[in-house]
Amino acid sequence: MIELEGVPELVDPVMVAAFEGWNDAGDAASTAVAHLDREWKGEVFAALDAEDYYDFQVNRPTVFMEDGVRKITWPTTRLSVVRVGGDKPRDLVLVRGIEPSMRWRSFCNELLGFAHELGVELVVVLGALLGDTPHTRPVPISGTTSDADLARRMDLEETKYEGPTGIVGVLQEACTHAGVPAVSLWAAVPHYVSQPPNPKATLALLNRLEDLIGVRVPLGELPEDARAWQVGVDQLAAEDSEVAEYVQSLEEARDTAELPEASGEAIAREFERYLRRRDGGSGPGGHATADGGDGPTGTPYLRDNPGGRPRPSKGPKSGDDEESSEE
Repeated sequence: MIELEGVPELVDPVMVAAFEGWNDAGDAASTAVAHLDREWKGEVFAALDAEDYYDFQVNRPTVFMEDGVRKITWPTTRLSVVRVGGDKPRDLVLVRGIEPSMRWRSFCNELLGFAHELGVELVVVLGALLGDTPHTRPVPISGTTSDADLARRMDLEETKYEGPTGIVGVLQEACTHAGVPAVSLWAAVPHYVSQPPNPKATLALLNRLEDLIGVRVPLGELPEDARAWQVGVDQLAAEDSEVAEYVQSLEEARDTAELPEASGEAIAREFERYLRRRDGGSGPGGHATADGGDGPTGTPYLRDNPGGRPRPSKGPKSGDDEESSEE
């Protein structure tokens, strides 16, 4: 039995979820939900029982000191709620956790129980995958759904993927079978610079989410972080001729593939975002570009094998896992 006595009646609620692990290259998706929670000061109202879903030898608890007392934080999935103001206020139910180690069907059913009790109208699951995409170009974001009507109404792809999947794919299908509209948004992260953080991919996910659910997301320092990240990767790539040549080949392939696609829809979407931000004020961090920003953050990491071509890190990669087509 799910009891939500401390949660007020929500307005047009949308559930936004992301999970660390296989579905979260560069930590882009989980960082996006964490950003929403931080900017809108989310209030946690529920946490799933860690004993039911996690192998603690895979996802270990952490010990910390608080007021001289040792405490333990257990890996879990938490739900918080935030209210988005404006002319048409609405609430977001934020789900942030780690991909479970076991009992995935029960895990999804428990989240769907919360969605049902809260009157959630749409579930949006964020993910990130490794892909053959250059860091110098806009971050590709694909939106998919299993619902043909929803695909038409929201300008999404109807997923046809077959193959191994992660919790993002399982949760989306569980929503579909339960009659809850569900969408997955996937960011493609360059496989040669896959170490977290990747603020450019996080920013791109938030921009696409903003378009999808019709809210203005406060971006904070993300645009500047994204600019700094790209500048740092540019500098590291310039120091290695082999990497620079590889990036150039990715750029040429990307530009050739997208040449016919100066799509009116893409231009209109960016113009609408510009108008929203102009009318509502620029907010901290300034204006974000459609590609997830031109910007930067701390220290980018380019290679993990000194002296050779960069190796992709572990995680789903475009072309051989679910995210390649479904995302």
